Amino acid sequence: MKSLSSSLGLALLVLSFTVSAAPPPLPALNIDIRDTSVSGISSGGFMSAQLQVAHSSIIKGAGIVAGGPYYCAQNDVRIATTLCSCTGEPLLACKVSDASAAVPTLVKATQSFFEAGRIDDPANIARHRVATVVGGKDPLVPTPVARQLHAYYGAFGLPPDSLKAIALDDAGHTMPTVDYGAACPLTDEPYIGKCAFDTASAMLGWIYGETSAAPRQGGVAQGRYIEFDQSAYIPKAGWFSYLWGSGMDKSGWLYVPQACEAGERCRLHVALHGCKQGQSYMPLKPPPGGGLYNGTTFVKNTGYDRWADTNRLVVLFPQAVSIPWKNPNGCWDWWGYTDEHYANKDGIQIRAIHAMIERLSSGLQP
Repeated sequence: MKSLSSSLGLALLVLSFTVSAAPPPLPALNIDIRDTSVSGISSGGFMSAQLQVAHSSIIKGAGIVAGGPYYCAQNDVRIATTLCSCTGEPLLACKVSDASAAVPTLVKATQSFFEAGRIDDPANIARHRVATVVGGKDPLVPTPVARQLHAYYGAFGLPPDSLKAIALDDAGHTMPTVDYGAACPLTDEPYIGKCAFDTASAMLGWIYGETSAAPRQGGVAQGRYIEFDQSAYIPKAGWFSYLWGSGMDKSGWLYVPQACEAGERCRLHVALHGCKQGQSYMPLKPPPGGGLYNGTTFVKNTGYDRWADTNRLVVLFPQAVSIPWKNPNGCWDWWGYTDEHYANKDGIQIRAIHAMIERLSSGLQP
């Protein structure tokens, strides 16, 4: 009995420690929600466009790396993997062309969603600032997809001088950085490339315009990375909704510059990783930082903190997670694996990220 009592006591102690060590909720900061922007790569790029269009009234701008137009997949994984990208190969032949995304159809769908009250007025897109990044050696989301993304924005009145198209001829399917990651032309996990180019700063500087300060030059982050309880913001969809019901992880990450933590007025950026880049994804080979899982490889090595430190920008890094059979690569939902509302305000991932945005901006001071 003593042995049993000891075991129970140890189990309770471990449980108590686990509960007490749970990550905290997001803080309420002095952020104007209308100063929110979003960016992402690959599935995160497609999701960035979805968040931008669904909540266009609060989004200031977007940065899309290796992504395509809103609702490109039209709730069909075959369209997603053959006409909007080449991610279906070798099982499904790539059919990407200059018209494969069917932009006129996507424009009509967008207008229908607005008329049904499922997204904000797409006329808001005309006041956004957008940067797109495409790699000339990207075999998964080739250049024609980016051109059709530009056409989509143009259909809703985005002025040509509000769109910055960045083409990196030697980049593969990767998040280009100054000096972190694999060789720039490679397309390989964790899809971060050493391209001598600061993508995060280029996108953020464009979105926020002439008032932007130069990014921090090298060195360690001056602000603080905070792991937070992401499950608190995910709409409940049964047991373990943070995983099987939503494709979202239990926790996410936040970067808070010192000035923002001290209560100064700040801005907010949502940075979305791509497939096989989430913290809980286990790559075939150990990530650059070691360990079994990606962990904070994307969060801490893609350069967002450098621009954030000098521009009072809080950066939110939501985390997607793998779902066996439905979403094994831990992608954001840009083809409908959660439900048919994945691209509008009723989609579970968009609802969750919007709830995080609302929480972070709830400390706005006059």
